[in-house]
Amino acid sequence: MVDTEPRTKAEARRPAVRKQRVKAVKVTGGITLRHRLRRDRTLILMTLPAILLLFVFAYIPLAGNVVAFQEYDPYIADNAFQAILQSPWVGLDQFQQMVNDRLFWAALRNTLAIFLIQLTLFFPVPVLLALFINSFVRPRVRAVAQAILYLPHFFSWVLVVTVFQQMFGGAGLISQTLRDHGHDGIDLMTDPGLFKFLITFEMIWKDAGWGVIVFLAALASVSPDLYEASAMDGANRWRRMWHITLPALRPVVALLLVLQVGNALTVGFEQILLQRTAVGPGASEVLDTYVWNVGITYGGFSYAAAVGIVKGIFGLLLVLAANKVAHLMGEQGVYKK
Repeated sequence: MVDTEPRTKAEARRPAVRKQRVKAVKVTGGITLRHRLRRDRTLILMTLPAILLLFVFAYIPLAGNVVAFQEYDPYIADNAFQAILQSPWVGLDQFQQMVNDRLFWAALRNTLAIFLIQLTLFFPVPVLLALFINSFVRPRVRAVAQAILYLPHFFSWVLVVTVFQQMFGGAGLISQTLRDHGHDGIDLMTDPGLFKFLITFEMIWKDAGWGVIVFLAALASVSPDLYEASAMDGANRWRRMWHITLPALRPVVALLLVLQVGNALTVGFEQILLQRTAVGPGASEVLDTYVWNVGITYGGFSYAAAVGIVKGIFGLLLVLAANKVAHLMGEQGVYKK
């Protein structure tokens, strides 16, 4: 007879060890974590400078939010770190002041109003342009159209505001043309009632081309065989767009919508600051400009930090809520379930 009993305890443990190894390989997608790090070491080294910059300029400054719970005085000591240590603690007084500040609520209302207008008017434009270019424009013309639409994205907000001023200002081209034909001139750049729509159209002109590039990149992954098969089945151009093109855009639309909602309380600091004087703070004051004025102009660092903390928390909650809606729609969003 052949002895089938394991001779040693080490041999008895081998099947269990082998099962653990197989399980580890399955979890890591076929290779161990050590092998993955060795394989991707070049890419990891390339990303280390970006991670270091993000850590230094984004995460370390978060420690400065402690001043929101103090009556911070930068002149109480020789440097900022000693000033933070020596400033008196006031607890939640800054947040209580924010709740009772009518200027804060006015800035919040303006911010949300501008966000809703931009979400309604700006967000669909890149999608519609991408669908138009992908479905109707010839391939030779498509590259030229993309370049023309994408060019304003590289312009600074100073240049964008200057172009609109030369077109729609009191001494602009449209106003001068109306005066030459016996009509009264117009000055849309100083109209508080139109300010929210004005900055939205400025954003459309500047950044719609960037969204077109993103959506066209998503459409490039769609197999042409799907369009050919649907055409052979009798589907016209509109039916192919509805059943093939739009479903291909759904994941990208959901992702960008979640990110857009996360920026609901950030509606363009530089753009609005450049035009704030022309229309007045009543129409143009948003949370970013409010923090700038309170913290930098008037030296209320602690109160400005408290407003910034509240803004960041609400932004995070909006991202989580929007991502949850994306999951309910069957899309991945920013992260998986």
